[in-house]
Amino acid sequence: LLAGGMTEAILDSAVRAFVYDILLHHSQFADILCDKDPFVLKYASYISSIFPNSKFLLIIRDARAVIHSVMTRKVTITGFSLTDYRLNLKLWNKGMDTMFEQCKEVGENKCLMVYYEQLVLQPKKSIENIIKFLNLTWVDDVLHHEQLIGKKISLSKTEHSSDQVIKPINLEALTKWIGHIPNDVKQELDILAPMLKKLGYDTKSEVPSYGNADPLVLENMNQLKQNADFWNAKAKVYARQLPNSTNLFNT
Repeated sequence: LLAGGMTEAILDSAVRAFVYDILLHHSQFADILCDKDPFVLKYASYISSIFPNSKFLLIIRDARAVIHSVMTRKVTITGFSLTDYRLNLKLWNKGMDTMFEQCKEVGENKCLMVYYEQLVLQPKKSIENIIKFLNLTWVDDVLHHEQLIGKKISLSKTEHSSDQVIKPINLEALTKWIGHIPNDVKQELDILAPMLKKLGYDTKSEVPSYGNADPLVLENMNQLKQNADFWNAKAKVYARQLPNSTNLFNT
């Protein structure tokens, strides 16, 4: 294309128009257009260059929880295995390293790192930081997203996490991985996924502590327990119905 006279400026303009049109028309109109695709961060520098006003949220989560979720929920990701912890940890490390560096490259004014564990343990504090970063106005609805599903919020039945998002902010997925990582893999964790320690995770403890939950989350957990049948029934409505193959970490 370049040899044929198509300059980088022309190509960038075409990519910008293509992406913008999809974001603009794929759902209801909004003042701020968003895309929930974690691995866009692999290309943050380029996207930032064609969308100068863009901002990024890099959600960081314990690799052990990520890999356990991928394997138990049978998330099909190109290159990943549903049985090989070592391979998956290596791929997670490669992808996270790239996204971490891209986030730093575009700068703290354009990319905010958010720890998943703190987002669910201390949602008000975490979301306040996000709202401030995005220059938005705080509304209490952000702490009660489940009340808007089916109204202002629609969920896809092909998305892996919809059956979890249907519930209030909770801690159910926080420590599901504990007790499931093979002992030999745990011993090699710092070699397989050195980004874990770089990001501040405790890689030695059998049961690492992520911190304390705020009262809102504790009350949500109590409500989920007391009304388990109700919430489980809602989750089944949004249980994933179609297969999906996703290319996340491979370049």
